[in-house]
Parts: sequence; C-alpha cells; structure tokens
Amino acid sequence: MRSLAVIAATLLLLPCSHLRAATEKIPDPQALQQLELKADHASPKEQCFLYAEIVHDMTEIAGQEFSNGNFAQASQTLKSIQAYAQKIQMNMADDTKKLKNAEILMRHTAFRLNEILHSASLDDRPTLESTLKQLDKVQSELMMQVFKH
Repeated sequence: MRSLAVIAATLLLLPCSHLRAATEKIPDPQALQQLELKADHASPKEQCFLYAEIVHDMTEIAGQEFSNGNFAQASQTLKSIQAYAQKIQMNMADDTKKLKNAEILMRHTAFRLNEILHSASLDDRPTLESTLKQLDKVQSELMMQVFKH
C-alpha cells in the first residue's frame, strides 16, 4: 500500500507533456505578447488556462533573469506574474475549459518558482515568497473548482 502511495506521488510530480522541458527554449517576448493579447480577447471560459500559460512562461523568464543576474527585471517579472495570477482568481468561471490543465500547469509553475526561490539571494526572497504564496493559493482554488465539477 505504501509503494502505491509513493508511485501516485511520483506521478503527480512528473511534468505533463504540454509543459516545457528543462532544456526547452525560454519564450521570446513576442510570443508572450501574442499570448497576452490572445488571453485578453478570449472568452472567460478560456482565459483561465491562457493566463496560467502566461504565468508559467513568465516564471521561466524570471528564472532566466535571476540566473543572468538581472534582479531588477526579475522583480518586475514577478510583479507581472502576481497580476496575472490575480486575473486567474478574479475570472475563474465554474464552467472553465481546460480547468484541470490550468491547475496542473499552476502546480508545475509553483514548483518551478520554489526551485528559483531556493537558489535566490536573501534580498530577492521576499518577492519570490509572496509570488509563490499567491500561486499556491491560485492552484488550490483551481483544484477546488476541478473537484466541484
């Protein structure tokens, strides 16, 4: 029984096929801008997943900015992540398309942000921690919506 729980926990942590691999290219600014436009003009049913994709892409960008030592820009990116996470919370519809995919993507994004947090300097941690706390809350709310259906 214990081994079954370990296997189930391992499967939950495996990245989904639609998520970026660690070796995959960081999204370019034009692609991100197009995704933002698409999300802003999408129906409310589709916005949740699109905003989750934006948050995920921005998290990867923030990780690269931290790695490159561009801490001011990374901080701005984290603030943008927080704004999009808030949009997810405000626009969460009961009949959202791809709700489970959005929840999985947010879980993966929070996991990735936690990795960035552990390698960040002490000065950068407060912003990272507050962003991670918000992403965890959004992910929990998405999970509650998934179980509601």
